[in-house]
Amino acid sequence: MHISPLFVVILLTGLKLSEVVGDCSFNKSQSHCTCSLLDLKNMGNLFQCFHAFVFELRGGNLEKYAGFASITVEQSVLNILQSLQVTKIVFGDLLVPEVLLAAVMKFVYYMHITELEFESCTFLGNASWFHMDRLILPVSSLRFHNVTSTSLTDRDKDFAHLSGWLETLQNLTVTQSQVTYIPCSTGKVFRTLRYLDVSENHLQDQSMRPSFCQGAFPQLQVLKLHRNNLSSFHTVCEMLHHLEKLVHLDLSQNDLLAIPSSSCQWQPSLRILNLSTTGLDHITLPLPPSVEVLDVSSNNLHALDLALPFLKKLHLSNNRLHAVPSAKNYPALEVLSLDGNLISRLPRDQLRSLRHLQSLRAGQNLYNCSCAGASEIQALASTESLMPDWPQDYTCESPSHYQGTLVKNVPASVLQCNKAIVIIPVTVLLVLSCLAGIIFFARRKARSG
Repeated sequence: MHISPLFVVILLTGLKLSEVVGDCSFNKSQSHCTCSLLDLKNMGNLFQCFHAFVFELRGGNLEKYAGFASITVEQSVLNILQSLQVTKIVFGDLLVPEVLLAAVMKFVYYMHITELEFESCTFLGNASWFHMDRLILPVSSLRFHNVTSTSLTDRDKDFAHLSGWLETLQNLTVTQSQVTYIPCSTGKVFRTLRYLDVSENHLQDQSMRPSFCQGAFPQLQVLKLHRNNLSSFHTVCEMLHHLEKLVHLDLSQNDLLAIPSSSCQWQPSLRILNLSTTGLDHITLPLPPSVEVLDVSSNNLHALDLALPFLKKLHLSNNRLHAVPSAKNYPALEVLSLDGNLISRLPRDQLRSLRHLQSLRAGQNLYNCSCAGASEIQALASTESLMPDWPQDYTCESPSHYQGTLVKNVPASVLQCNKAIVIIPVTVLLVLSCLAGIIFFARRKARSG
């Protein structure tokens, strides 16, 4: 069987124009073409998509097109594939036989596609990938979201055939796909991977050892493990210790409870650590010494007393802090988030000692709007652009007559807040006047006598 150049885009999806009717729309400003196989109307407008940079195919069951895998392709078709501008292909809401996927992937070799995404797809069966042996695809970013497929176990041969390409892959995302672990041999194939996102899966502490075994992901810089089933901060630290180039680690929305004392030391390369929404009520374990961004928001922390001299961004929103952490622990701090805590005052002198501070979010706290408390906050807010959530999120909790009042509306003049400045001089003046009167009458009486 031979395919005409006219059917190039259809060829990419494994469909034949004579058998398929669909609806396509082209967003010229974004150079984005979306084709739906659910609303079957007219496929003629598909050809407007030849100028698209992003091609998206959604909705349909491609099982009956599995025979596409045996198609012989004319050289003229391959030439047209090389001339297409598309750099990203998205497959969504599809049932895809793996044998068809394997056939489509070999055409990607002739194109300029750098990003490939699969959203809400189900891959059916297994296929042989021998034809991909030693082929290096231009795709550097691969994303799977909410996909279902057969297990990766015992598929070392398939990964070996794909290794020529996978060894060059830079970014890999596999989210909401019920991943329980990554075979050690699979992780070792990704020799140059920089970014790995396996968030919202079913990874557990015991699956961390095979998933991140020695030799797996040696160049990894960003690792996102958000919302899995991890519970031990110590285990994660130990299992990731060999990732010498790791810069960014996201452990948010894992139930880590408390961080116990541990001898595990993080790699000095780690700069960004996200521990938000992990249930932490205290942190005693030394964090990465060179960390520059620390997010521990939405936890149950009552205090944070750790010296982090290189820290630039500290996110402590939505905890149970009663006071601002000591500024001396964070001399390089540029961004500080304290909103949604139980803080009653903002110590102006302490915060102003942070010479590099550029942004302070401290709304939705329980502020004591006595004269001293209100004036301190107002003085900080007078610094241009320092408090982006000022004034709407700053209200008084006490005294009772100011409860619910915006802090900016609390009178804080010198005379109003320091009545003694007025009362004491007046009292002294009265006393002196009385004394002068007594002396005057005493002298007058003495002279008359």
